[in-house]
Amino acid sequence: MDRAALAARVRAASPRLGRTRLVCVDGPAGSGKTTLAGGLAAELGAPVVHMDDLYAGWTLTGAFARLAAGVLRPLAEGRAGAFHRYDWTAGRFAAEPTGVPAGPVLVVEGCGSTPRAVDPWTTLRIWVEAPREVRLARGLARDGAAYESQWRRWQVTEAATFAAERTRERADVRMDGSAGPGPDG
Repeated sequence: MDRAALAARVRAASPRLGRTRLVCVDGPAGSGKTTLAGGLAAELGAPVVHMDDLYAGWTLTGAFARLAAGVLRPLAEGRAGAFHRYDWTAGRFAAEPTGVPAGPVLVVEGCGSTPRAVDPWTTLRIWVEAPREVRLARGLARDGAAYESQWRRWQVTEAATFAAERTRERADVRMDGSAGPGPDG
């Protein structure tokens, strides 16, 4: 399914998060979620919230709770949301919040963006996958070889989370990100 078809599917659906249609793009690190989410958000004219900005470093713990409290619950009430972006270099959350407007669509992307707790609010759950070796190579190309141990540990952590949440099985759409972005993103 291409980006235009996904966007049409989102537009045709009723909002479930207040007046907002929530699209969650989940899957293992390095699978192509950010690329897909960015292209889809551009097609929809929607903001993107990256789970990487909500992790407290190399852990999934607490990230969804921060998303739910700061962004999803306010949007469900028709209000703008906000979150404090994690600064990976400084190792702490920013003091100034990043705002998220209460608009017609919000795209959330990243590992752990689609736990069962978000199902009542979600318009579309997209799962993106690629082979482990491809994902690791992409991650190390972006972050550097010095992060290999963190990447390998992260792959174990995310796999356990995906298994516990049955994330792939619950997805509305499954996409292969192994080839990278195509001509339409």
